[in-house]
Amino acid sequence: MQLPFPLTPEPDPQTLEAGRKLLTSEVDFLKGVVAMSGLPPSDRVEVCFAGRSNVGKSSLINALTGRRALARASNTPGRTQEINFFTLSDSHYLVDLPGYGYANAPLKVVEKWQALLKSYLSGRVNLRRAFVLIDARHGVKPVDEEIMSLLDSSAVTFQTVLTKADKVKDKDREKILDQVRTRLATHPAAFPELMVTSSEKGWGIPTLRATIATLD
Repeated sequence: MQLPFPLTPEPDPQTLEAGRKLLTSEVDFLKGVVAMSGLPPSDRVEVCFAGRSNVGKSSLINALTGRRALARASNTPGRTQEINFFTLSDSHYLVDLPGYGYANAPLKVVEKWQALLKSYLSGRVNLRRAFVLIDARHGVKPVDEEIMSLLDSSAVTFQTVLTKADKVKDKDREKILDQVRTRLATHPAAFPELMVTSSEKGWGIPTLRATIATLD
């Protein structure tokens, strides 16, 4: 019997190459947005990356694009409150959402960011998929459930990507995957496949690139 939320199968060579070209050829930082009025036109396919602070989101975006410092990690979790837009050629936006789940940011800052995030997710008609990053060492935490529930209510399909998989022993990986699958089963917007990645080792990077390239 097939497991719920199986791992994404490896794409064919043509799709892998399309993903590599899209994510590594013409990649540029477009702008950081702090209000809905600053969003660029919704004139192309858009994907966004969400994850709690220190999940390895910047490292993953840098690995996907083959750039060492395209996305910069803040030393202070929660400091970056902008929605950062990157262009992939002239056909896609890659969007880096601020890290969530931080304790050090002032309450007013958190509330402002949450309001912006809700407006973005519910009002971006060209947003094809959100990728929710989960630390493979810890599995889904309550704060991750909050962003997943927000995506449910916004009717935005999200796909779960486990990060830092190289930091987990083989014997522990299945236990974490079982926990993630159990939690995802309660979220109607969850895409029915998982990805396991390591930015350091390059695991899963070609498959994630190819997945982005197939969205239209």
